[in-house]
Amino acid sequence: MRTAWMVFASVGLAASLCNADEIATGPRLDEGVLVYPEGAGVSRAMTDAERAYLALHPELVQTSPFTDRVGGTRPPGPIACPGEYAPAQAILMSWDGTAAQNNILATMARHITTTGNADAYMVVDTTSEQTTVTTALSNAGANMSRVKFFVRTTDSIWIRDYGPRFIYVGSDAPGQGKVRGIVHHTYNRPTRVNDNAFSGWFGASGLGTRKHPVYELGMTHGGGNYHLDSVGRSFATQLIQNENPGLSASDIITTWSDFQGVNTTILPAFPTAVDSTQHIDMWMQIIGDNRVIISDWPSDSGSTQDVICDNAATLLQSKGYTVFRVPARLLSGVHYTYANMVVCNDLVLLPTYANTTMTNAGHNTAALNAVRAAFDFNNDGTPDKTIVQIPSDALATSAGVMHCIMMHVPAAPGGPGINGQKPTVHIASLRTPTALTPGQTIPIDWLTDDDKNISTLDIHFSANDGALFPLAVAKAISDSGTRNWTVPNIPTAKGRLRITVRDLDGNSGTDINDAPFTITGTPCPTDLNLDGVTDDTDFVVFAAAYEELTSAIGDFNNDGFTDDTDFVVFAGGYEALVCP
Repeated sequence: MRTAWMVFASVGLAASLCNADEIATGPRLDEGVLVYPEGAGVSRAMTDAERAYLALHPELVQTSPFTDRVGGTRPPGPIACPGEYAPAQAILMSWDGTAAQNNILATMARHITTTGNADAYMVVDTTSEQTTVTTALSNAGANMSRVKFFVRTTDSIWIRDYGPRFIYVGSDAPGQGKVRGIVHHTYNRPTRVNDNAFSGWFGASGLGTRKHPVYELGMTHGGGNYHLDSVGRSFATQLIQNENPGLSASDIITTWSDFQGVNTTILPAFPTAVDSTQHIDMWMQIIGDNRVIISDWPSDSGSTQDVICDNAATLLQSKGYTVFRVPARLLSGVHYTYANMVVCNDLVLLPTYANTTMTNAGHNTAALNAVRAAFDFNNDGTPDKTIVQIPSDALATSAGVMHCIMMHVPAAPGGPGINGQKPTVHIASLRTPTALTPGQTIPIDWLTDDDKNISTLDIHFSANDGALFPLAVAKAISDSGTRNWTVPNIPTAKGRLRITVRDLDGNSGTDINDAPFTITGTPCPTDLNLDGVTDDTDFVVFAAAYEELTSAIGDFNNDGFTDDTDFVVFAGGYEALVCP
């Protein structure tokens, strides 16, 4: 039996504080110790045992450290947060549920690593569990060459709620670089401390040796209470305000804008009697820049949840979305939803249910037909993605479905290269115009990304806004993320830095810092290679420009040509080996 987290309370606290089902299948109190047994079905919602423990330990209720609308350090920007329909490198999952729930994980991994054309990242508690899971995934038909394991203790299967939210930092503009980063929030299940710590660990050591910066959002949150498209619009329920009473709606919207580059709309939450999580992913799924699937309640017309969904459908239509509806039911306290689906590249994993009321009402078929229409982007009667129905009763009875047990890892942003993708780099320093002085020492900070790993990188300096980068600041150095630079005595109003990064396959990528910087002093116009003197190396540069007669390099009289009049100026500087 694994004990994921143990904190001792007062002596004599009885296990009877939680009900019999939770003693058998979920976290339990055992003589004052909160225990998460291996193979137990931990509800997505907070359990009675966890509530009882928190009642005895109110200091564990995690309040947001977000007191100044800043949280942690913001990403350097520009920032974009990809929708779940954007290209994915992998789907991240945690093998931490009941046998029936883990069978669903294995089935998901099979389709993700084959039809989904993505890797399955599986988190396991121990290396011995990895061996067991390897057998289970292989028997399920997963492409094991696309399965990657991460050994790290977690408390629950619900990785959507505590896992890493990826963003892109940087730009796709020519000469610029874009990388992936992670935004972390405080998990709204305070006792599940291993889960809460996972994103930070994954960012530091997650993708093999590929590391990602982690930015602390500074809000208490459950990741399933969030949906977005790829064009900067996002949605959450009122739960986000209830969980962060020190923040106004405006604070929350500003925070997500600062850290994820989105404009958020906060919608009403379902009553807890309908959905104990109050998460938006239980009734909404955005599947395109202007397409969304929202639950409908044909058997509960006019109910609170039906009105919330109908109003959301009307609102999103007014924002330009095409809205598709799928049925939902509340039966014996279980929220059966089809909107809680998984989109992975050209694959859609759609829940189906064996509950007789659901099947007799034809909800499985109605949901499939609606989802087929929703993914028929060409309106030719055929969905543009492969839709696979997966029985999900074992999850729904624990207050979640498939979307709740996975997290998207978006594709590395580099273009196609040798044996994979080209690496990318984003210079986080000198993003705004800055005045520097010769001899000053400043840090050059950068972020890198690749589908594999970075080998080495070079840093070069330009004094003419990037027309030439003749001076090496550093060559073939390791990807440390920062390097001190002593500003050279080369006066300019158009300074730039360029970083060139290489991966292990020989692919390369570059980024130039966002804004020109100034180095004080009088620039030397004939120092064409920017090394501080006018000499033979400058003559070679000038001669090439003079031969072309149209190059701006060496156009000292600014008439648009490099010609005899410019040669007179250059000759004076060359003769003296200094600037004239």
